[in-house]
Amino acid sequence: MNNSQIIHFPETESTNLSLRLLADAGTLANKSMIWTDYQTNGRGQAGNSWESAPGMNLLCSILFYLPHLPANKSFTVLELAALSVKYTLDKYAPDISIKWPNDIYFQDKKISGILIENDITNTFISRSIIGIGINLNQTEFKSDAPNPISLSMITGRKYVISEVTKQFHFIFSQMSDILESGLYAQLHQKYCTSLYHRDGFHNYQDANACFEARIHHIEPSGYIILERCDNTLSRYGFKEVQTIINN
Repeated sequence: MNNSQIIHFPETESTNLSLRLLADAGTLANKSMIWTDYQTNGRGQAGNSWESAPGMNLLCSILFYLPHLPANKSFTVLELAALSVKYTLDKYAPDISIKWPNDIYFQDKKISGILIENDITNTFISRSIIGIGINLNQTEFKSDAPNPISLSMITGRKYVISEVTKQFHFIFSQMSDILESGLYAQLHQKYCTSLYHRDGFHNYQDANACFEARIHHIEPSGYIILERCDNTLSRYGFKEVQTIINN
């Protein structure tokens, strides 16, 4: 039986931190989620901050336990989270895709980011705390993020954050059944077919130079394999290659 909760905090330092504290206290069931109107210290990947005006966007974290998930399959948790965000936004707007590894895009603009903190016990992931930020109603962004967009900017509508939060929680719970059933390949295929720039050649930059390439495939471990114009293959981990966005 799923006794997961959806808990609202008007303000918190970080939804990931608040969820961790509640989980450590042993008071939360699997797939419980907290969401807030405002984070005083919201975080993105690699220590970046996440800009969100108070009361404008979906800021949440969800707790996920999957007993006996090997640590080397941690990318499947990211795939689960990214697909859940994409499928939620698909209900409101077209042209939503996943920019490898963990950003959600509308066309060439970023609408959502994901921050996952996995706790490792021995060689298994004992739990995941999955932080999600989705730009819903904000229409002006003051940070130096190059290409933000919100759902409201796409559609011209305003959204009730609590309703979108419940929609995301429902879709995440459905999608997690795939992972809980051990159907890793099925989840991976859904992720790969949802990729931004999944077709054709595009511009990338690594530590050495800018180059044109197409996505050859994504390894189940999360590494991206790019095929260059001369048919050579290059393998990259997170932060080792950057997609050049034409704004």
